[in-house]
Amino acid sequence: MVFPNDMGDMARMEQANRLFFRLYQCANMLHKTGTKAVESEGLTTQQWAVLGALSRPDTQNGISMGDLARFLMVSRQNLSGLISRMERDGHVRSAPDGRDRRSRLVTMTDSGRQVWLEQAAPKILRYYAQALSGFSNSDLTHTVHYLLKLLDNMKVIDAEQGGHGQSDED
Repeated sequence: MVFPNDMGDMARMEQANRLFFRLYQCANMLHKTGTKAVESEGLTTQQWAVLGALSRPDTQNGISMGDLARFLMVSRQNLSGLISRMERDGHVRSAPDGRDRRSRLVTMTDSGRQVWLEQAAPKILRYYAQALSGFSNSDLTHTVHYLLKLLDNMKVIDAEQGGHGQSDED
């Protein structure tokens, strides 16, 4: 571990510690309060993220498990269990990819689309409005900018640690 050698380094380390602790708290509160926002639809924040990813125009014909895991930045093992539960609930379907039988394509079912568009989305929009209360459009733009910058740096760390995304077979 590198220890700071002057007050400037100490102050930066303290700010970094505060920042990462706040990110940790935000992630935990997103999971807790976000799940409560959509629990009447039988969804969790993880399922909300999957349905959101599957609602994008470029995934209408399905997305491979590997690509979905990379997009959501989760392990394939965690995603597999999540997809199994969502299949059981009728929100998604996974089937062998016609182009590559080793790969499985995940798509949103009609039932999942109805839950997403008619039941979950309005509650998610209300949740966003509450969570972002007091944020200007400029605040939102800057926050997204800095989070993307942080995420890019973390991706470099991940690659250096040998975690080149989820490299399991699709």
